[in-house]
Amino acid sequence: MKAWQYHEYGSGDVLKLATDVAVPDINDEQVLVKVVAAALNPVDFKRRLGHFIDAPLPITPGHDVSGVVVKVGSQVKTLKEGDEVYGYINEKALDGPDQLGTLAEYTAVKEKLLALKPKNLDFVQAAALPVAVESAYEGLERAKFSEGKTILVLNGAGGVGSFVILLAKHVYGASKVAATSSTGKIELLKSLGADVAIDYKKENFEDLPDKYDDVYDAIGLPEKAVKAVNETGVAVSITGPIPPPGFGFVLTSDGSILTKLNPYLESGKIKVIVD
Repeated sequence: MKAWQYHEYGSGDVLKLATDVAVPDINDEQVLVKVVAAALNPVDFKRRLGHFIDAPLPITPGHDVSGVVVKVGSQVKTLKEGDEVYGYINEKALDGPDQLGTLAEYTAVKEKLLALKPKNLDFVQAAALPVAVESAYEGLERAKFSEGKTILVLNGAGGVGSFVILLAKHVYGASKVAATSSTGKIELLKSLGADVAIDYKKENFEDLPDKYDDVYDAIGLPEKAVKAVNETGVAVSITGPIPPPGFGFVLTSDGSILTKLNPYLESGKIKVIVD
């Protein structure tokens, strides 16, 4: 099969299209997916640059996938050949890829990491979802976010941040959602459901009087993020260490999250933005 691979770490030109890559074998708990669409995330280029030297070369990048199941392992319980699926193929992005990535014609994936593709989304839209929407969801769950609480989302126009806005507003029932972006993305924040849209080029969010039950740092401003937390609130970071009352985490992929969110995707409450 064809697959994009790199045999050494470096800039984008180390990525080469190989045409003689073996189609991956599957174990009893995996399915073989014929890839229709795949997406890249920051972890992919950071690993390619050598920030994470945690897997044998050559590496096929890509964690997000949508496609069609063409083969199932003997212990696979719910998926079958012909199912249209999507998901994030590694349980832990920073633990090192344990098989070929998604920038290939086929990829092997554990059944538990996949969900059926929402019927109203095409494959490209579905491939844009898993890492970002699962990160948004897990961060809110870890912060014990719930109905009636308030939240500030840093980088609300980004992949994870946009889903935090949508989830907080339309799934969790937040009483107020604020978000930051550059000037050109303010209207996007409002269209996603942000009640307060802050232009970070014109205002310092940490100096504003409003404080929040949860601050979701999706950009890497930990010292400023905790200054926007109220007396009982927390801050959550996906970019690295953060001082109290904050915590960071690395996403654990789980197809059940996608299955849980599928009704919100199919109803249109959670939108997919492909720019």
